Amino acid sequence: MIGMRTNTSWLAAALLLSGCGLGADAAGLGTGDVATESAGVVPANRSASPGTSAASPTPSTTPSASASSTPKASASPAKLELPRGGTSVFPRYRLVGYAGLTGSPPLGRLGIGRLGDRVDELEKRAESYAQGREALPVLEIIATIVQADAGADGKYRVRSSDADIRRYLKEARAHQALLLLNIQPGRAEFLEEVKAYDKWLAEPDVGVALDPEWAMDADQIPGGAFGHTTGAEIDSVAAHLSRIVAKHDLPEKVLVYHQLAPQIVRKESQLKKHKGVVLIKSVDGIGSQAAKINTYRQVNKTTPKFVHPGFKLFLEEDAREGRLMTPKQVLAIKPKPDYIMYE
Repeated sequence: MIGMRTNTSWLAAALLLSGCGLGADAAGLGTGDVATESAGVVPANRSASPGTSAASPTPSTTPSASASSTPKASASPAKLELPRGGTSVFPRYRLVGYAGLTGSPPLGRLGIGRLGDRVDELEKRAESYAQGREALPVLEIIATIVQADAGADGKYRVRSSDADIRRYLKEARAHQALLLLNIQPGRAEFLEEVKAYDKWLAEPDVGVALDPEWAMDADQIPGGAFGHTTGAEIDSVAAHLSRIVAKHDLPEKVLVYHQLAPQIVRKESQLKKHKGVVLIKSVDGIGSQAAKINTYRQVNKTTPKFVHPGFKLFLEEDAREGRLMTPKQVLAIKPKPDYIMYE
């Protein structure tokens, strides 16, 4: 539920963003190419194969001057990996993330100050959650953001530009972190919004987060009502990501869906397991520790067994109801969260 503080203040922030660069691709059409080293983005992580360097995108096939004239088979390309190694997310890692957009404090922690400073801070905070695992930082940026205005297509949302996403991916790679593209669809469909970012999702360190409270019905306006989705809609996104993983031989791809109340995700049993996709449900309750834990338990009653648990902390709102929960307190709740996100 990124940004759901008060409807009026959050939408005011969204409207300001739409006028200051976030909506540069208002029709959802990017102008840049997929992140490459030549574009100033650090290359994705690759494992070292025999005869290759982990830093090299592809092995060399040019023979040396002293090589035999008999052709030899070249080494296989290095396999793409997660930012800190390997191709499986769990149980090796525990994910710890910050949400938001640079320059917009109401939308989350990433909106405060310099992006690099926030990611440095996130790395330090993530270590407190390792508890027998490796910490993997996550930057969850709002790629598709709802708007109070319907826009030319009547969808009440605007998409981030390629330049924006490239900037976040560059920072994520500099810190060996995952990048998640958060989708607030307005009146659009989740799947069509996710497909708009397919070239980024072909990268090994880019995943998706769905925010169904901002999935509006045809007669709803963002900020006027809570949205909702179904297990089938989430499943369609998971199936799409699975195909991308298979096509590009990628490591596991993370798919988060946020949920603050049971009615936000309906017929969750329609959600199925898909090869190469790691599903996480992030429970987004706001308030005191007791209230948050109660929401966590209630919302998780319908969570499928193959879906990993996630827990969100609101740095300002939660603190108004008492002290912010500590990593020790968060890791003591059941089920123990595999993804902890701060907004």
